[in-house]
Amino acid sequence: MMFFFHIKGEGEPVLFLHGFTGSSGTWDGMEKLLPFQLIMPDLAGHGQTTRLSANLEAEAEALKQMMDKIGFTAFHLVGYSMGGRLALALALLHPEAVRSLVLESTSPGLQNEQERAARRSSDEKLAQKIEKGGIASFVDFWENIPMFDSQKALSVPIRETIRSERLKQSIEGLASSLRQMGTGRQPSYWDRLSGLNMPVLLLTGTKDKKFTGIARQMSELIPFCEWIEFDEAGHAIHVEQRGKFGTIVKTFLSNTKGGKQDGS
Repeated sequence: MMFFFHIKGEGEPVLFLHGFTGSSGTWDGMEKLLPFQLIMPDLAGHGQTTRLSANLEAEAEALKQMMDKIGFTAFHLVGYSMGGRLALALALLHPEAVRSLVLESTSPGLQNEQERAARRSSDEKLAQKIEKGGIASFVDFWENIPMFDSQKALSVPIRETIRSERLKQSIEGLASSLRQMGTGRQPSYWDRLSGLNMPVLLLTGTKDKKFTGIARQMSELIPFCEWIEFDEAGHAIHVEQRGKFGTIVKTFLSNTKGGKQDGS
């Protein structure tokens, strides 16, 4: 099995891609907010997908093969963080298949090799941290990095759900994801953004300064682009403001139903 996945809901297909330490469970309940058919895989190295990660573009090709096998040759695409980088790769490799693209807290990569090398070194240290200390120790560290500070205001049940999802990951899976799918391994897509020919929606939280700045630059380069900021939200908007996230994504997808590829 290439990917473990769930399909929920009815309507046009939408492929949802979770972030690092997440799973298809990240999107549980989203089908109640969206009148679409949601395809939600556990990405390589995560959840119940036992296959370890290959590089970003190989994983994008694997997702395209999965969708072809299911019978969806064209679909909408939503990705969060690592899943957003993967979604962007898939949209660039197979624009004919992607009716519209939603990128939540997503980067097109680092712009020079020096930055990429530094990030690879950083991710290798994280991978070794997981291998030496185990999942629980890493999750304790990961949920306290500054990027997730805003999640500390969430209710205890929501925080416990996120933590439980992270604790179910495997040492080998997360380490392989960092080494193969990390931003340092990703090609820079900045020069290719102008070639995206489908409607694109960028979503960021105002508390996530880094990705707000990235989205601002991206919005100036993507031809058919809308950028929406969520007040008082951080990196994981779909967790922190789930209802509003669902409403905005529903509106965008509904406006691009049947999705022409020229953005009209």
